[in-house]
Amino acid sequence: MPSSTYRMRAYSAALLCAASLGAAAQDQGALTEIIVTADYRGVPVAEAPASVTVLDAAAINDLAVQHFEELIGSLPNLNWSGDGHRAKYLQIRGVGELAQYQGAPNPSVGFVVDDIDFSGIGGIATLFDIDRIEVLRGPQGTRYGSNALAGLIYMQSTDPGDTFSGRLNLLLGDDDAIGGGIALGGPVGETAGYRVSAHKYESNGFRTNPYLGRDDTNGRDETSFRARLNWTAGNNWSFKLTGMLSDVDDGYDAFAIDNSLTVLSDKPGKDAQRSLGASFNIDWDGSSRFRITSVSSVVDSEIDFSFDADWGNDDAWSPVLYDYVSLNDRQRMALNREIRFISKERGRIFNGTTDWILGFYVNKLEEDLTTINQGEYFDPGFNFSDSLDDQLRSRFEAFSTAVFGQLEYPVGEAGQLTLGARLERREVDYTDSSALNLRPTENMVGGELKYSHKFTDTMIGFASLARGYKAGGFNLGFVPAGRREFAGESLWNVEVGVKSSFAGDRLQVSGSVFYSVRDDQQVETSFQIDPNDPASFVFFTDNAAEGRTVGLEADMRWNPVDYLEIYANVGLLNAEFDDFFTPQVSIDDRDQAHAPNYTAALGGVYRHASGVFARLDVTAKDDFYFDVSHDQKSQSYSVTNARIGFESENWTAQLWLRNAFDEHYAVRGFFFGNEPPNFPPALFIRQGDPRQFGVTFDRRF
Repeated sequence: MPSSTYRMRAYSAALLCAASLGAAAQDQGALTEIIVTADYRGVPVAEAPASVTVLDAAAINDLAVQHFEELIGSLPNLNWSGDGHRAKYLQIRGVGELAQYQGAPNPSVGFVVDDIDFSGIGGIATLFDIDRIEVLRGPQGTRYGSNALAGLIYMQSTDPGDTFSGRLNLLLGDDDAIGGGIALGGPVGETAGYRVSAHKYESNGFRTNPYLGRDDTNGRDETSFRARLNWTAGNNWSFKLTGMLSDVDDGYDAFAIDNSLTVLSDKPGKDAQRSLGASFNIDWDGSSRFRITSVSSVVDSEIDFSFDADWGNDDAWSPVLYDYVSLNDRQRMALNREIRFISKERGRIFNGTTDWILGFYVNKLEEDLTTINQGEYFDPGFNFSDSLDDQLRSRFEAFSTAVFGQLEYPVGEAGQLTLGARLERREVDYTDSSALNLRPTENMVGGELKYSHKFTDTMIGFASLARGYKAGGFNLGFVPAGRREFAGESLWNVEVGVKSSFAGDRLQVSGSVFYSVRDDQQVETSFQIDPNDPASFVFFTDNAAEGRTVGLEADMRWNPVDYLEIYANVGLLNAEFDDFFTPQVSIDDRDQAHAPNYTAALGGVYRHASGVFARLDVTAKDDFYFDVSHDQKSQSYSVTNARIGFESENWTAQLWLRNAFDEHYAVRGFFFGNEPPNFPPALFIRQGDPRQFGVTFDRRF
C-alpha cells in the first residue's frame, strides 16, 4: 500500500475513533453555537448545508500570533503558495493561483474583509481584533460569482458592544518579534456604537544575509487600523460604516541557492501593500413582506512586489558577472455595490410556501501596473555578455454586472430545497506599452441546487449540485503561438454531507464527500526563454481539457468535561488533470499542483478553574507537486504548536511555541537553472517559518 494512502486511512480512522469515543460523553454542557454570516440570511454552522469552517475570536487568538497564514494548517483542504512574503495565493480543494497575476486579475478563491474585496491580494490579513473567519469550500456561484470558483474566505472585525470596552495587546518573541495593539469601543447615545483598533507588528523574517550583514532583509513590518460605526434610525433603518487602513511593508528575500535560511542577495526585494478601504451597509426593514440590504465598498491599494532575480551577489557568482532584479508597481482601485431584496414570512410566494432572494451587483476594477526587469551577464570564460532592460506599463479596466436570485422551498416537515442562480457579464479594456489592446467581453452563469433534511433535532443531512465559474483572460509578453487568450472555465461540484451533535451538544461531528469536474480548466505554465537570465521566465495560462477531483472533509469537536475541549479534522483530496500536456512534462492523470492528498489537524485545550490553561495543536500535510511545469514535489510534514498561560476575567498572559520541533518544510518550489556558468536545472524551495517562541499579554477592560 502506498504510504500516502496509508496515512490518509490512518487519519480517517483516528477521526472516526475520536467521534465514537465522544458519543459516550456525559451531558454536562454544550459547545457554543456559531453563525455563518457570509450566508444571505445567517444560519448556525451546524445547520448550514455546505462544507464550512468558522473560527471565532477565541479560536483565532489561540491558534495564531499575527496573520491568517498561521491558521491555514488547521483548516481542511486549504493550502497556500509562498510566492510572496505572506499567504495571498490560496488553494481550496486544489483550486487556486500559485503566483502573482499578469494582465487580468482573475482569482479563484474569494477573500473578503469586512465586506471589502481583497481577492487575489489578501496578504494584508492581519488578525488583531478580528472576531470571526469563515471558510466556505466549494464553488459559490450564486453568492459571490466569478471570484469564488474554489470557495470563499470571509473575515469580520469586532462589532461595537453595548457597553464601553477595550483591549490592549503586547507581544514579544524571538526573531526580534515585537507587536502591540489597542482596541476601544462602546455606545454613542442610545442608537449608535463605535469600535476602533490599531496594531503594529515587526520581526526579522527568519533569514540572515551575511553579504549585507543583515538579518532583516525578509523582515515583517505590518500595521493595521480599523474603525466601525453602527447606528439605527427609527425602527426600520440600520447602518454600518467600516473603514480600514492596512500597511504591510514586508521584505521579500526568501530563497537561497542552497535552500537554507541563509540568503545571499545584494538587492533584497519587497512584498508591500498599502490598502485604504471602506464599506457601507444599509438595512431597511420597513415592509412586512421583505427587507432590503445594500452593501457598498471601495478599496485603493498600492502594491510593491520586487525581488533579487539571481538570488546572489558579485562575490557569490565571481568570476561571472550575474546580476538581475525584477520590480512590479501596481496601483489598484475596486468599487463594489450589491443590493439584495430578501423575503419575510408574509412575502413568501407560491401560496406562502417559498422564501426568495433577488439581488443586483456592480463592480468596477481599475489597475495600473509597471513591471521592470533589469540585469546584466558576463562570463569571462566564454567572453559572453548579455543585458536586460525590459519595461512594461499597462492599464486594466473591468466592469462587471450581475443579477442573482434564490428560492427556498420546504419539502415536508423536515426538508428544504434551495435553488440559486447568477448571471454575470464582464467587460474588459486592456492596453499596454507594447501596443497590446484587448477588449474581451464575457457572459457567465453559475448556480446551485441543494436539498437539506433534518433527521432529528441534532442531525441534518444535505446534498448539493453547484456550478461555479471563472472568466477567461489573456497572456502578456512573449507566449507560444495561439496562446494569447484563454477561455473561461467552469466547475461542477456534487456534494453530500451530514452534521450531527451528541451528548447535549458536547460532541459535534460533521463530514462531506464531494466530486468536482473542471471544464476548460485554466492552468498556468511557464518556461525559461534564456537559461542565463532568471528574469526571462514566461508565465502563461492555458486551458486543460478537464480536471477531476474527489475528496472528503470531516470535523469533530468534543467537550468531554467543562475544562477540556478536543478537536480533529481531516481533508482528503485526489485532484488530477485529465488529458493535458505541457512542453516540459506530461501531467495527464497527474495530481494537480499544491493539492496534497491529505491535510489534518488534531488538538486540544485544557482550562482549569484557577485560570491556568494549556493548548497543543498538531497539523499535518501530505506531499504535493509544486507546479505543472515540472514533476518536483514537496515532502509531507507535520507542525506542532503549543501554549501555556494564565487567564483571569480581565487579562491573559501566555507563552507560545510555534513549530516546536523546528520542522523543515517547503511552501513553494521552482525547478530551473540559476547557477552560472552552466545553469544546471535544480529544485529551489522556500522554507516555511522555523521554530519561534514568545509571550503575549492581553488586557481587557
